[in-house]
Amino acid sequence: MEGGIHPTDASAFKECFSLAWKNPYILRLAFSAGIGGLLFGYDTGVISGALLYIRDDFEAVDKKTWLQESIVSMAVAGAIIGAAIGGWLNDRYGRRFALLFADFLFFVGAVLMAAAPNPSVLITGRIFVGFGVGMASMTAPLYISEASPARVRGALVSTNGFLITGGQFLSYLINLAFTKTPGTWRWMLGVAGLPALLQFVLMLALPESPRWLYRKGREEEAITILKKIYPSEDVEAEIEALKESVEKEVEETGSSEKIDVVQLMKTKTVRRGLIAGVGLQVFQQFVGINTVMYYSPTIAQLAGIASNQTALLLSLVTAGLNALGSIVSIYFIDRTGRKKLLVISLIGVILSLGLLSGAFQETTTHSPPISVAETSNFGNFTCPAFGSTAPSTRWDCMKCIKGSKCGFCASSVNKLLPGACLVAHNNVRDTCHSSGRLWYTRGCPSKLGWLALVGLALYIIFFSPGMGTVPWIVNSEIYPLRYRGVCGGIAATANWISNLIVAQSFLSLTEAIGTAWTFLGFGVISIVALLFVIVFVPETKGLPIEDIEDMLEARAFQLKFWKKRPEIVKKNKPTDV
Repeated sequence: MEGGIHPTDASAFKECFSLAWKNPYILRLAFSAGIGGLLFGYDTGVISGALLYIRDDFEAVDKKTWLQESIVSMAVAGAIIGAAIGGWLNDRYGRRFALLFADFLFFVGAVLMAAAPNPSVLITGRIFVGFGVGMASMTAPLYISEASPARVRGALVSTNGFLITGGQFLSYLINLAFTKTPGTWRWMLGVAGLPALLQFVLMLALPESPRWLYRKGREEEAITILKKIYPSEDVEAEIEALKESVEKEVEETGSSEKIDVVQLMKTKTVRRGLIAGVGLQVFQQFVGINTVMYYSPTIAQLAGIASNQTALLLSLVTAGLNALGSIVSIYFIDRTGRKKLLVISLIGVILSLGLLSGAFQETTTHSPPISVAETSNFGNFTCPAFGSTAPSTRWDCMKCIKGSKCGFCASSVNKLLPGACLVAHNNVRDTCHSSGRLWYTRGCPSKLGWLALVGLALYIIFFSPGMGTVPWIVNSEIYPLRYRGVCGGIAATANWISNLIVAQSFLSLTEAIGTAWTFLGFGVISIVALLFVIVFVPETKGLPIEDIEDMLEARAFQLKFWKKRPEIVKKNKPTDV
């Protein structure tokens, strides 16, 4: 029931799945809303593979790194606006309406991208998709959280995280399926319109969030829905707790629907919740996850994988590990708790980024040398920068492909032997392939390239169960009811702004300071994130949503997170400082 702390252990995981036959209505709510997470995952993941073929179709995109970054990151820019507007839409018109509007934006964006005649229209479509992603990213977990019993709330909200990673995995499958189909990337990007239509139809048949309805004075509708969610013996206690929460809000802030931002920041519980919630969302991005999800095929190529198809296949493995990690989160989130999962996750991320940095440092400093004899085999295709250097100057693969707009054609005997430095052009690439050689323009062949791929896999394995899902769960439950939509919107907006910074700068950083130093930077940020989690993030495992406010008021710092938290006694204290 909602009036006290609920014990959470392994049985919570079992209870979550027993709902399939005990009360399928709850799962219907969770999975229908979770399609928003699927779309979120698909549209953020699909661009990594589509970009390989967009570069082939649009020469300007292939030649300009900033244009590639724009195609990727404009969806994130749209998500910033979508998340900011989504917070207001959620509080004003409801969670259900916000999801329906997000579906409409998803569909419009998918159509524009599929039909794009030039990069400008493609970017416009990405912006529309971004609007939908931003709204769905904060609305879907909020809707699920408010329609879930406290005992299994973490597991059910984690299903949204699973659908996000499942969407990313699906995007790589779709990318592979359309690699040989005419219009490759158009199909990849256009398919996203189908789940948007599916969710729109399903949400039309579902109710609004019972907590939002109760807050808006529509008590009878809210009670009807609560009776479908909770066992009959728990409904009265749930309604009473919700009633007390709303009465407390009215007593403190009045009945006005207008939210005073100044008052919001003065409220101790809201401020502490925002520090934890916004901080988690910012660090989720700055530890580098979306460099992996947006650019994983490119990272595979930087590690020495020459083939587009092979890079996509390795990305599919990465996405599969990400989805598997979300399933692990569903099991542990209500058993281990949010905070411990975050700490374990970040420790693993730090170690993985250290391995990635070391592997790329070794790869870039020990690349195959350039052979004058090998290069001369290709006649007039010699790289101009290489051809104009003195014979005594040592060139290797990395020097060839970095800065000179040239490509490396590996030896036909062994890719690690000296090769040719040639002009980077599609005709030259085809000539290189026709002689049984591999063509490299982003990374160089290396005997330790596989170690970078292992580091990438470990990074995902550790990131996904903790930092991948927990920030969204915490933000769906940590704020008072009156401010839940606007605070969730603030946190999601912070997430997408951080996402944009990382997405827009990753390729430029790798060109400017190298891949190894870029991942090392993410590792340093991960250490700061670990300290932040230990100090500022509270444990909300098993707490009813209405009681989390009391817990936040009780203490500011959460250093002793490993100790069993005493039961919180409700106090009728004002939350203002």
